[in-house]
Amino acid sequence: MTVEYSGKGDPARSLALLWRTSERTSRKGKPDLSVDRIVRAAIEVADAEGLQALSMRRVAEKLGVGTMSLYTYVPGKPELLDVMLDTVYGETIRPDNPSGGWRERLEAIARENWTLYLRHPWLLQVAASRPVLGPNVTAKYDYELRAVDGIGLTDVEMDSVITLITGFVHGTARGAVEAAQAESRTGLSDEQWWAAHAPFFSRIADVSRFPTAARVGQAAGEAQGSAYSAEAAFEFGLQRVLDGIEALVHQRRTGPRP
Repeated sequence: MTVEYSGKGDPARSLALLWRTSERTSRKGKPDLSVDRIVRAAIEVADAEGLQALSMRRVAEKLGVGTMSLYTYVPGKPELLDVMLDTVYGETIRPDNPSGGWRERLEAIARENWTLYLRHPWLLQVAASRPVLGPNVTAKYDYELRAVDGIGLTDVEMDSVITLITGFVHGTARGAVEAAQAESRTGLSDEQWWAAHAPFFSRIADVSRFPTAARVGQAAGEAQGSAYSAEAAFEFGLQRVLDGIEALVHQRRTGPRP
């Protein structure tokens, strides 16, 4: 899987694009280009073809313009990727007055991130340890923090809770995307793959040698309809993560701080 890194571009140029502190307008006689139109075309390319297909030339082809036309608005691919990230993170729902307690709000945040990754799988190909400091990413982080503000956690713990939730979703969504891509790229569904392998595996697998694996594997397979279900992993794992956070919140409310 191709991995890109956010924040590789020129900091001043990236921030100017992200916050739109300056933007060229279309020159007379040229197509109606803008940063927003270029970014939207780039997102459509990444959604349909994957991040490995993204290039300034490919975006220009999609827009029907010359590649050099794009550089009037976007310095290069690294800066373009930063704005793409910030743009799609702006798609998450952030109600002004979210309902429910902190647990319900965190669950809603997890599900919104899950949906975003499935809508834009290429997000999973971007290593974002250096966050994009754009308006949408900042607003998203602020909104997510407010879900656990005022419940007894320190500021550092609040940040850690959001990191835990979003990190869990990221990992589980990667499994979901990989499972979906396995079928499209191999031409075999999970059921077809297992049907092809099961007769051979049953001949060589020694149930007496691996009794626990045989029993649990069979139970999980029957319950999930396959050896692995990303949706089941997400639902089970999310509740366990929230249980752990609930234990921390209870500890902070009833006991001394460390």
